[in-house]
Amino acid sequence: MSPSRGQLRKHGVLIKLPEQSFTILVALLESHEFTVSREELRKRLWGDNTNVDFDHGLNAAVNRLREALGDTPVEPKFIETVPRRGYRFIAAVEKVCPPAPLPAPATESARPN
Repeated sequence: MSPSRGQLRKHGVLIKLPEQSFTILVALLESHEFTVSREELRKRLWGDNTNVDFDHGLNAAVNRLREALGDTPVEPKFIETVPRRGYRFIAAVEKVCPPAPLPAPATESARPN
């Protein structure tokens, strides 16, 4: 996953996720193994000044995320529902840093004679 690029890859294949589902995934990964409350997710998705049916919208966004990950609420591999509280990412998480850039090639004027 690349949060800065808004991309999720599974086995090297780019998976398209709606923005709200991606935001939920980022929140769950940032709090890996801890429960992220429904209220926290509501604030991330809609802020304090938006008046929406957030329960339905949040459930739909989580379902789209689960579908993209090949996960189910009955036998979760990635996202566990914590009843009446929120969600928790339960799969192992490994942070992968991008490779360091290669040094620039030497220019003619920088080469020794």
